[in-house]
Amino acid sequence: MQIHLKTLGCRLNEAELETWAQAFQTKGHVITRDISTAQLVVINSCAVTQDAARKSRQLIHRIHRENPQAKLVVSGCYATLNADEAQNLLGVDLVVSNKDKENLVEKSLSELTFETMPAMATEPAEISLFTRGRQRAFVKVQDGCRYRCTFCIVTVARGDEVSRSIADVILEINALHAQGINEVILTGVHLGGYGSDNGENIVSLIQAILAQTDIPRLRLGSLEPWELNDEFFTLFDNPRLMPHLHLPLQSGSDAVLRRMARRCKTDEYEQILERLRKIPNFNVTTDIIVGFPSETEEEWQESVDFIQRCGFGHIHIFTYSPREGTKAATLPNPVPHEIKKQRSEQLHRLAEEMKRAFYQQNAGEIFSVLWEGQREELPNGNVQVFGYTPNYLRVTCEIKTHESLENKMTNHELTRCFIGT
Repeated sequence: MQIHLKTLGCRLNEAELETWAQAFQTKGHVITRDISTAQLVVINSCAVTQDAARKSRQLIHRIHRENPQAKLVVSGCYATLNADEAQNLLGVDLVVSNKDKENLVEKSLSELTFETMPAMATEPAEISLFTRGRQRAFVKVQDGCRYRCTFCIVTVARGDEVSRSIADVILEINALHAQGINEVILTGVHLGGYGSDNGENIVSLIQAILAQTDIPRLRLGSLEPWELNDEFFTLFDNPRLMPHLHLPLQSGSDAVLRRMARRCKTDEYEQILERLRKIPNFNVTTDIIVGFPSETEEEWQESVDFIQRCGFGHIHIFTYSPREGTKAATLPNPVPHEIKKQRSEQLHRLAEEMKRAFYQQNAGEIFSVLWEGQREELPNGNVQVFGYTPNYLRVTCEIKTHESLENKMTNHELTRCFIGT
Protein backbone atom coordinates (compact mmCIF):
# COMPACT_ATOMS: atom_id res chain seq x y z
CA MET A 1 0.00 0.00 0.00
CA GLN A 2 1.16 3.54 -0.79
CA ILE A 3 0.96 6.02 2.09
CA HIS A 4 1.24 9.81 1.95
CA LEU A 5 2.24 11.70 5.13
CA LYS A 6 1.53 15.36 5.75
CA THR A 7 2.19 17.66 8.69
CA LEU A 8 1.54 21.18 9.90
CA GLY A 9 3.22 22.94 12.78
CA CYS A 10 6.23 22.12 14.91
CA ARG A 11 9.33 20.01 14.56
CA LEU A 12 7.82 17.53 17.00
CA ASN A 13 5.12 16.85 14.42
CA GLU A 14 7.88 16.24 11.86
CA ALA A 15 9.61 13.78 14.18
CA GLU A 16 6.37 11.88 14.77
CA LEU A 17 5.73 11.75 11.04
CA GLU A 18 9.14 10.19 10.50
CA THR A 19 8.49 7.57 13.20
CA TRP A 20 5.20 6.63 11.53
CA ALA A 21 6.87 6.48 8.13
CA GLN A 22 9.45 3.98 9.32
CA ALA A 23 6.79 1.92 11.13
CA PHE A 24 4.65 1.73 7.99
CA GLN A 25 7.72 0.68 5.98
CA THR A 26 8.58 -2.00 8.51
CA LYS A 27 5.15 -3.46 7.90
CA GLY A 28 5.79 -3.59 4.17
CA HIS A 29 4.12 -0.41 2.96
CA VAL A 30 5.54 2.35 0.78
CA ILE A 31 5.81 6.07 1.57
CA THR A 32 4.94 8.21 -1.44
CA ARG A 33 5.27 11.93 -2.13
CA ASP A 34 2.52 11.70 -4.74
CA ILE A 35 -0.80 12.12 -2.99
CA SER A 36 -2.76 11.02 -6.07
CA THR A 37 -1.38 7.46 -5.81
CA ALA A 38 -1.86 7.09 -2.04
CA GLN A 39 -4.40 4.67 -0.60
CA LEU A 40 -3.87 6.09 2.89
CA VAL A 41 -3.13 9.68 3.90
CA VAL A 42 -2.04 10.59 7.44
CA ILE A 43 -2.18 14.22 8.61
CA ASN A 44 -0.42 15.41 11.76
CA SER A 45 -2.37 18.58 12.53
CA CYS A 46 -1.61 21.74 14.53
CA ALA A 47 -3.66 24.05 16.75
CA VAL A 48 -1.08 26.32 18.36
CA THR A 49 -3.13 29.30 17.12
CA GLN A 50 -6.63 29.76 15.73
CA ASP A 51 -5.00 30.24 12.32
CA ALA A 52 -3.16 26.93 12.65
CA ALA A 53 -6.45 25.16 13.45
CA ARG A 54 -8.03 26.79 10.40
CA LYS A 55 -5.13 25.68 8.19
CA SER A 56 -5.48 22.14 9.56
CA ARG A 57 -9.14 22.08 8.51
CA GLN A 58 -8.26 23.50 5.10
CA LEU A 59 -5.54 20.87 4.61
CA ILE A 60 -7.99 18.08 5.42
CA HIS A 61 -10.51 19.46 2.92
CA ARG A 62 -7.87 19.92 0.23
CA ILE A 63 -6.43 16.42 0.58
CA HIS A 64 -9.88 14.87 0.41
CA ARG A 65 -10.61 16.84 -2.78
CA GLU A 66 -7.32 15.79 -4.35
CA ASN A 67 -7.76 12.10 -3.54
CA PRO A 68 -11.29 11.27 -2.36
CA GLN A 69 -10.64 7.51 -2.65
CA ALA A 70 -7.84 7.52 -0.07
CA LYS A 71 -8.51 6.67 3.55
CA LEU A 72 -7.75 9.71 5.70
CA VAL A 73 -6.30 9.57 9.24
CA VAL A 74 -6.00 12.78 11.26
CA SER A 75 -3.91 13.17 14.41
CA GLY A 76 -2.13 16.01 16.19
CA CYS A 77 -3.22 18.92 18.35
CA TYR A 78 -6.16 20.07 16.21
CA ALA A 79 -7.55 16.52 16.14
CA THR A 80 -7.06 16.20 19.90
CA LEU A 81 -8.64 19.52 20.92
CA ASN A 82 -11.44 19.32 18.34
CA ALA A 83 -11.96 15.58 18.04
CA ASP A 84 -15.68 15.66 17.22
CA GLU A 85 -15.23 18.43 14.67
CA ALA A 86 -12.33 16.61 13.01
CA GLN A 87 -14.23 13.32 12.92
CA ASN A 88 -17.16 15.00 11.16
CA LEU A 89 -15.07 16.66 8.44
CA LEU A 90 -15.76 15.26 4.99
CA GLY A 91 -13.40 12.42 4.15
CA VAL A 92 -11.98 11.75 7.61
CA ASP A 93 -11.99 8.03 8.39
CA LEU A 94 -10.09 7.94 11.69
CA VAL A 95 -9.04 10.44 14.37
CA VAL A 96 -6.10 9.49 16.60
CA SER A 97 -5.52 11.71 19.64
CA ASN A 98 -2.07 12.76 20.84
CA LYS A 99 -2.22 10.35 23.78
CA ASP A 100 -2.71 7.46 21.35
CA LYS A 101 -0.13 8.50 18.73
CA GLU A 102 2.18 5.60 19.52
CA ASN A 103 -0.56 3.28 18.26
CA LEU A 104 -1.42 5.28 15.13
CA VAL A 105 0.14 2.86 12.65
CA GLU A 106 -1.50 -0.20 14.21
CA LYS A 107 -4.89 1.54 14.55
CA SER A 108 -4.76 2.77 10.96
CA LEU A 109 -3.99 -0.66 9.57
CA SER A 110 -6.46 -2.57 11.74
CA GLU A 111 -9.43 -0.22 12.00
CA LEU A 112 -9.32 0.73 8.33
CA THR A 113 -8.89 -2.96 7.37
CA PHE A 114 -5.60 -2.64 5.53
CA GLU A 115 -3.45 -5.70 5.18
CA THR A 116 0.01 -5.84 6.76
CA MET A 117 2.63 -7.59 4.64
CA PRO A 118 5.40 -8.85 6.94
CA ALA A 119 6.94 -10.92 4.18
CA MET A 120 7.69 -7.70 2.31
CA ALA A 121 8.92 -5.83 5.36
CA THR A 122 12.57 -5.77 4.40
CA GLU A 123 15.00 -2.94 4.99
CA PRO A 124 13.79 -0.10 2.73
CA ALA A 125 16.05 0.87 -0.13
CA GLU A 126 15.68 4.50 0.91
CA ILE A 127 15.01 5.76 4.41
CA SER A 128 11.58 7.36 4.54
CA LEU A 129 13.18 10.68 5.44
CA PHE A 130 14.81 10.77 2.01
CA THR A 131 11.63 9.69 0.23
CA ARG A 132 10.04 12.82 1.67
CA GLY A 133 12.93 14.96 0.44
CA ARG A 134 14.73 15.56 3.73
CA GLN A 135 18.37 15.28 4.68
CA ARG A 136 18.07 15.99 8.41
CA ALA A 137 16.13 13.88 10.89
CA PHE A 138 13.91 15.12 13.72
CA VAL A 139 14.10 12.81 16.73
CA LYS A 140 11.34 13.08 19.33
CA VAL A 141 12.75 12.61 22.83
CA GLN A 142 9.83 13.73 25.00
CA ASP A 143 6.22 14.88 24.93
CA GLY A 144 4.04 17.04 27.14
CA CYS A 145 4.78 20.03 29.39
CA ARG A 146 4.40 20.64 33.13
CA TYR A 147 4.31 24.42 32.76
CA ARG A 148 1.23 26.46 31.98
CA CYS A 149 2.14 29.61 30.07
CA THR A 150 -1.15 31.50 29.91
CA PHE A 151 -1.24 31.71 26.09
CA CYS A 152 -0.39 28.07 25.35
CA ILE A 153 -2.98 25.50 24.29
CA VAL A 154 -0.35 22.90 23.38
CA THR A 155 0.14 21.91 27.01
CA VAL A 156 -3.55 21.02 27.10
CA ALA A 157 -3.36 19.12 23.82
CA ARG A 158 -0.18 17.21 24.64
CA GLY A 159 -0.76 16.34 28.30
CA ASP A 160 1.79 15.29 30.93
CA GLU A 161 5.51 15.03 30.35
CA VAL A 162 6.75 11.67 29.09
CA SER A 163 10.40 11.06 28.19
CA ARG A 164 11.90 8.34 26.03
CA SER A 165 14.75 6.35 27.49
CA ILE A 166 18.27 7.39 26.54
CA ALA A 167 18.84 3.89 25.18
CA ASP A 168 15.89 4.22 22.77
CA VAL A 169 17.08 7.64 21.56
CA ILE A 170 20.62 6.32 21.00
CA LEU A 171 19.26 3.33 19.08
CA GLU A 172 17.22 5.58 16.77
CA ILE A 173 20.06 7.99 16.10
CA ASN A 174 22.51 5.19 15.31
CA ALA A 175 19.95 3.64 12.94
CA LEU A 176 19.45 6.98 11.18
CA HIS A 177 23.18 7.54 10.85
CA ALA A 178 23.66 4.03 9.46
CA GLN A 179 21.16 4.92 6.73
CA GLY A 180 23.01 8.07 5.71
CA ILE A 181 21.62 10.81 7.95
CA ASN A 182 24.32 13.28 9.04
CA GLU A 183 22.30 15.57 11.29
CA VAL A 184 19.58 14.97 13.87
CA ILE A 185 17.50 17.56 15.71
CA LEU A 186 16.21 16.65 19.16
CA THR A 187 12.60 17.74 19.61
CA GLY A 188 9.94 17.78 22.30
CA VAL A 189 7.07 19.89 23.57
CA HIS A 190 9.24 20.79 26.57
CA LEU A 191 12.68 19.65 25.42
CA GLY A 192 14.47 21.13 28.41
CA GLY A 193 12.19 19.10 30.68
CA TYR A 194 13.56 15.84 29.27
CA GLY A 195 14.00 13.30 32.07
CA SER A 196 11.57 14.85 34.55
CA ASP A 197 9.85 11.46 34.72
CA ASN A 198 12.80 9.06 34.45
CA GLY A 199 15.63 10.57 36.52
CA GLU A 200 17.61 11.91 33.56
CA ASN A 201 17.95 15.43 32.15
CA ILE A 202 18.72 17.18 28.88
CA VAL A 203 22.43 17.41 29.71
CA SER A 204 22.80 13.69 30.41
CA LEU A 205 20.90 12.92 27.20
CA ILE A 206 23.18 15.08 25.06
CA GLN A 207 26.29 13.70 26.75
CA ALA A 208 25.14 10.15 26.02
CA ILE A 209 24.38 10.94 22.37
CA LEU A 210 27.81 12.52 21.86
CA ALA A 211 29.50 9.56 23.56
CA GLN A 212 27.50 6.67 22.10
CA THR A 213 26.84 7.81 18.53
CA ASP A 214 28.99 9.08 15.69
CA ILE A 215 26.33 11.36 14.23
CA PRO A 216 28.34 14.29 12.79
CA ARG A 217 25.79 16.95 13.69
CA LEU A 218 23.51 17.20 16.69
CA ARG A 219 21.09 20.11 16.86
CA LEU A 220 18.57 21.07 19.53
CA GLY A 221 14.99 22.13 18.99
CA SER A 222 13.30 24.91 20.92
CA LEU A 223 14.47 25.22 24.55
CA GLU A 224 12.97 27.34 27.30
CA PRO A 225 15.66 29.73 28.57
CA TRP A 226 15.12 28.89 32.25
CA GLU A 227 16.24 25.29 31.60
CA LEU A 228 19.93 26.04 30.99
CA ASN A 229 22.32 25.26 33.87
CA ASP A 230 26.09 25.82 33.98
CA GLU A 231 26.85 22.30 32.76
CA PHE A 232 24.66 22.83 29.71
CA PHE A 233 26.88 25.59 28.30
CA THR A 234 29.99 23.35 28.44
CA LEU A 235 28.35 20.90 26.03
CA PHE A 236 29.15 23.25 23.15
CA ASP A 237 32.85 22.52 23.63
CA ASN A 238 32.07 19.51 21.45
CA PRO A 239 31.95 20.72 17.82
CA ARG A 240 29.34 18.09 16.94
CA LEU A 241 26.76 20.04 18.97
CA MET A 242 25.70 22.80 16.61
CA PRO A 243 26.17 26.44 17.78
CA HIS A 244 22.53 27.45 17.45
CA LEU A 245 19.65 27.62 19.93
CA HIS A 246 16.03 28.65 19.55
CA LEU A 247 15.17 30.28 22.88
CA PRO A 248 11.59 31.59 22.98
CA LEU A 249 11.47 35.03 24.58
CA GLN A 250 7.80 35.87 23.75
CA SER A 251 8.13 39.48 25.01
CA GLY A 252 10.86 41.93 25.95
CA SER A 253 8.70 43.47 28.70
CA ASP A 254 8.88 41.94 32.17
CA ALA A 255 5.31 43.07 32.91
CA VAL A 256 4.01 41.20 29.86
CA LEU A 257 6.14 38.17 30.71
CA ARG A 258 4.48 38.03 34.14
CA ARG A 259 1.03 38.02 32.54
CA MET A 260 2.23 35.23 30.26
CA ALA A 261 3.45 33.26 33.32
CA ARG A 262 6.91 33.00 31.78
CA ARG A 263 9.74 31.97 34.11
CA CYS A 264 12.60 34.05 32.74
CA LYS A 265 12.99 37.79 33.17
CA THR A 266 14.68 39.91 30.55
CA ASP A 267 17.86 40.45 32.57
CA GLU A 268 18.21 36.66 33.03
CA TYR A 269 17.65 36.14 29.33
CA GLU A 270 20.31 38.72 28.51
CA GLN A 271 22.81 36.94 30.77
CA ILE A 272 22.17 33.70 28.86
CA LEU A 273 22.85 35.47 25.56
CA GLU A 274 26.13 36.85 26.91
CA ARG A 275 27.30 33.34 27.80
CA LEU A 276 26.27 31.84 24.48
CA ARG A 277 27.91 34.57 22.44
CA LYS A 278 31.27 33.75 23.89
CA ILE A 279 31.02 30.77 21.52
CA PRO A 280 32.21 31.85 18.04
CA ASN A 281 29.43 32.61 15.52
CA PHE A 282 26.70 31.38 17.89
CA ASN A 283 23.20 31.99 16.52
CA VAL A 284 20.23 32.62 18.81
CA THR A 285 16.73 32.68 17.31
CA THR A 286 13.46 33.27 19.15
CA ASP A 287 9.66 33.56 19.25
CA ILE A 288 7.81 36.81 19.96
CA ILE A 289 4.07 37.26 20.56
CA VAL A 290 2.73 40.62 19.40
CA GLY A 291 -0.33 42.23 21.03
CA PHE A 292 -0.72 40.12 24.16
CA PRO A 293 -3.77 41.25 26.21
CA SER A 294 -3.25 44.60 27.98
CA GLU A 295 0.08 45.21 26.19
CA THR A 296 0.46 48.99 26.44
CA GLU A 297 2.39 51.20 24.04
CA GLU A 298 5.04 51.66 26.73
CA GLU A 299 5.38 47.89 27.23
CA TRP A 300 5.55 47.37 23.48
CA GLN A 301 8.34 49.93 23.08
CA GLU A 302 10.18 48.38 26.01
CA SER A 303 9.88 45.02 24.26
CA VAL A 304 11.13 46.37 20.93
CA ASP A 305 14.14 48.03 22.59
CA PHE A 306 15.08 44.80 24.36
CA ILE A 307 14.67 42.70 21.20
CA GLN A 308 16.87 45.11 19.28
CA ARG A 309 19.51 44.88 22.00
CA CYS A 310 19.45 41.08 21.76
CA GLY A 311 20.22 41.07 18.02
CA PHE A 312 18.54 37.78 17.09
CA GLY A 313 19.49 35.83 13.98
CA HIS A 314 15.82 35.15 13.24
CA ILE A 315 12.44 35.78 14.91
CA HIS A 316 9.24 33.78 14.56
CA ILE A 317 6.56 36.46 15.01
CA PHE A 318 3.08 35.51 16.21
CA THR A 319 0.21 37.98 16.38
CA TYR A 320 -1.74 37.08 19.52
CA SER A 321 -5.11 35.44 19.06
CA PRO A 322 -7.16 34.06 21.97
CA ARG A 323 -7.35 30.28 22.32
CA GLU A 324 -10.33 28.89 24.20
CA GLY A 325 -9.14 26.88 27.18
CA THR A 326 -6.17 29.14 28.00
CA LYS A 327 -5.99 31.66 30.84
CA ALA A 328 -4.91 34.42 28.44
CA ALA A 329 -8.23 34.15 26.62
CA THR A 330 -9.94 35.43 29.80
CA LEU A 331 -7.62 38.39 30.35
CA PRO A 332 -9.07 41.92 29.99
CA ASN A 333 -8.11 44.75 27.62
CA PRO A 334 -7.46 42.96 24.32
CA VAL A 335 -5.20 44.91 21.96
CA PRO A 336 -7.14 46.19 18.92
CA HIS A 337 -6.47 44.39 15.65
CA GLU A 338 -5.11 47.47 13.88
CA ILE A 339 -2.56 48.11 16.65
CA LYS A 340 -1.47 44.45 16.59
CA LYS A 341 -1.02 44.71 12.83
CA GLN A 342 1.11 47.86 13.14
CA ARG A 343 3.29 46.33 15.84
CA SER A 344 3.73 43.14 13.84
CA GLU A 345 4.85 45.09 10.78
CA GLN A 346 7.30 47.09 12.89
CA LEU A 347 8.78 43.92 14.39
CA HIS A 348 9.05 42.21 10.99
CA ARG A 349 11.13 45.14 9.74
CA LEU A 350 13.39 44.99 12.79
CA ALA A 351 13.72 41.20 12.52
CA GLU A 352 14.81 41.50 8.89
CA GLU A 353 17.45 44.09 9.82
CA MET A 354 18.85 41.89 12.60
CA LYS A 355 18.88 38.81 10.39
CA ARG A 356 20.76 40.67 7.66
CA ALA A 357 23.24 42.01 10.23
CA PHE A 358 23.92 38.51 11.58
CA TYR A 359 24.49 37.10 8.11
CA GLN A 360 26.86 39.95 7.33
CA GLN A 361 28.77 39.28 10.56
CA ASN A 362 29.43 35.78 9.25
CA ALA A 363 30.57 36.89 5.78
CA GLY A 364 34.15 35.86 5.17
CA GLU A 365 33.93 32.92 7.58
CA ILE A 366 34.51 29.35 6.42
CA PHE A 367 31.82 26.86 7.44
CA SER A 368 31.02 23.22 6.86
CA VAL A 369 27.73 23.16 4.93
CA LEU A 370 25.30 20.23 4.92
CA TRP A 371 23.66 20.39 1.49
CA GLU A 372 20.03 19.52 0.94
CA GLY A 373 18.24 18.15 -2.10
CA GLN A 374 16.57 21.31 -3.37
CA ARG A 375 17.83 22.50 -6.77
CA GLU A 376 16.81 25.54 -8.81
CA GLU A 377 17.73 26.00 -12.46
CA LEU A 378 19.66 29.15 -13.36
CA PRO A 379 19.51 31.08 -16.68
CA ASN A 380 23.15 30.11 -17.45
CA GLY A 381 22.29 26.40 -17.43
CA ASN A 382 23.77 25.68 -14.00
CA VAL A 383 21.78 24.95 -10.85
CA GLN A 384 21.57 26.58 -7.45
CA VAL A 385 21.68 24.29 -4.39
CA PHE A 386 20.95 25.06 -0.75
CA GLY A 387 22.29 23.98 2.61
CA TYR A 388 22.86 24.97 6.24
CA THR A 389 25.91 25.96 8.22
CA PRO A 390 26.43 24.65 11.77
CA ASN A 391 24.96 27.91 13.16
CA TYR A 392 21.88 27.46 10.97
CA LEU A 393 22.51 29.97 8.21
CA ARG A 394 20.80 29.00 4.97
CA VAL A 395 23.34 29.30 2.18
CA THR A 396 23.46 28.66 -1.54
CA CYS A 397 26.04 27.95 -4.20
CA GLU A 398 26.08 27.34 -7.95
CA ILE A 399 27.11 23.99 -9.45
CA LYS A 400 26.91 22.24 -12.83
CA THR A 401 23.70 20.39 -13.63
CA HIS A 402 25.46 17.00 -13.63
CA GLU A 403 26.97 17.63 -10.19
CA SER A 404 25.35 16.84 -6.85
CA LEU A 405 26.08 17.93 -3.29
CA GLU A 406 22.96 16.40 -1.76
CA ASN A 407 23.55 15.16 1.81
CA LYS A 408 27.27 16.00 1.59
CA MET A 409 29.19 18.23 4.00
CA THR A 410 31.75 20.51 2.37
CA ASN A 411 33.66 23.57 3.55
CA HIS A 412 32.90 26.94 2.00
CA GLU A 413 33.54 30.63 2.59
CA LEU A 414 30.46 32.81 2.92
CA THR A 415 30.95 35.55 0.37
CA ARG A 416 27.74 37.54 0.03
CA CYS A 417 24.54 38.20 1.95
CA PHE A 418 21.36 38.16 -0.17
CA ILE A 419 18.94 39.09 2.64
CA GLY A 420 17.27 42.39 1.89
CA THR A 421 19.05 42.78 -1.46
